[in-house]
Amino acid sequence: MNMPVPADTTRPKKPMPPTSGMDHGSMSGMNHAGMDMGGADDGPTMSAATSRNLPMSRNGSATSWQPDATPMYMWMTHKGPWMVMAHGQAYGRYTSQNFNHSSGRGHANAVDGPNWGMAMAQRNVGAHGLLNLTLMMSLDALTETRGGYPLLFQTGESYKGQPLIDKQHPHDLFSGLSVGYVHAVNQDVDVSLYLGYPGEPAVGPVAFMHRISAMPNPDAPLSHHWTDATHITFGVATLGVRYKQFKLEGSNFTGREPDQYRYDFDKPRADSWAARLNWNPSRELALQVSRAFIKSPEDLHPDENVTRTTASILHSHSLGANRHYIASALVWGMNEGHGAHPEHAVLAETNLTLGRPTFYGRYEFVQKDSEELALITTGFGEAAVFNIHTLTLGASYRLTRDDFRGPEMHIGGQVTGYVPAAALRPLYGDVPLSASVYVRLNAPWMSMGKMGGSKMGGMKM
Repeated sequence: MNMPVPADTTRPKKPMPPTSGMDHGSMSGMNHAGMDMGGADDGPTMSAATSRNLPMSRNGSATSWQPDATPMYMWMTHKGPWMVMAHGQAYGRYTSQNFNHSSGRGHANAVDGPNWGMAMAQRNVGAHGLLNLTLMMSLDALTETRGGYPLLFQTGESYKGQPLIDKQHPHDLFSGLSVGYVHAVNQDVDVSLYLGYPGEPAVGPVAFMHRISAMPNPDAPLSHHWTDATHITFGVATLGVRYKQFKLEGSNFTGREPDQYRYDFDKPRADSWAARLNWNPSRELALQVSRAFIKSPEDLHPDENVTRTTASILHSHSLGANRHYIASALVWGMNEGHGAHPEHAVLAETNLTLGRPTFYGRYEFVQKDSEELALITTGFGEAAVFNIHTLTLGASYRLTRDDFRGPEMHIGGQVTGYVPAAALRPLYGDVPLSASVYVRLNAPWMSMGKMGGSKMGGMKM
């Protein structure tokens, strides 16, 4: 149906910059960045979840920002004054870890299914307010076994009183349940409040599950616990102030990571703090720096506190045609307090999508100590730190048609090679290799055609 744009006297009109994944020629009647389709309390909204004056494509995870040029995959519709969105991913996968060293540490084969889904509803409140409600869930606890899926050199969290090593932990059934309110002081200034139980504090870049650069890769980064492991926190409150393309945020949150019981709600502690500065200097870039003081994150080491510092650059660039784009991330993280020395991690990843085929890669450098790898009893001292390099190359192919309104289906595969520190090679091998083949389902590309007949993530408007 036709969607007339009501008058909005709350701010001056400007031409809206094009948004990746949309037919831009028919959208010049919308407001500048926020695409706010109604300034009244009962008017629909198409703005970002974090501001009425920013584009929806800036939505990251929780209150984080990604580039405005980021393509969007979702179902979307309007219900009265509410804009309702849903998106997610699910894999059916066979993975073989350290397959070239059958007697080496971490060798494992598994059939599994990493997955997550999210629903979000938002509406304008009065002439200046924006209310956002978000629910994120994961069935990892059903589709992963023995505490998680095998992933060489991955560490973090525990299962049945033992640290998870060479495994990625499953995510909680309720991975996000949050409410956010943003008040637009004027077009350039917002003040925001975000509450989550669970939620995500202002630490690190967009979490890997929501980064478009990581979208084709079913594996969590080895640097996860250096950069974005706080994306599921049972109790968080974040205050933020935006000025134009800058946003400063502060969070109080629960430092303890989720326990092994994936269906419950953990005890909120409000014992940790974080601050983050975001800057989007152009529609293709999103930068952030953040620092967090995390109290007792690991239940097996309750006396250890961690100071985490991160910095990142996210980049998205449209290559012209629908579903033709490149998205990349460069992320650095540092943990202090866990070991005798600070430990660093660097991640660089790229997703090149050319219509149906996608090609992607991820390089990581991580430093892990003998305690994290459970090597103290094998003769390594507590202060031993090991450098690990890893490179993943993969490709996938979309089977569904461009105009298909259901979830996209892809088939794909990837190979990962590792170069561990020399001291680890007797255990893992000189160059351990891992591989996966998979089928992936994800929400459809969101394209907006003519206003008289828009297709929003496969839903006819």
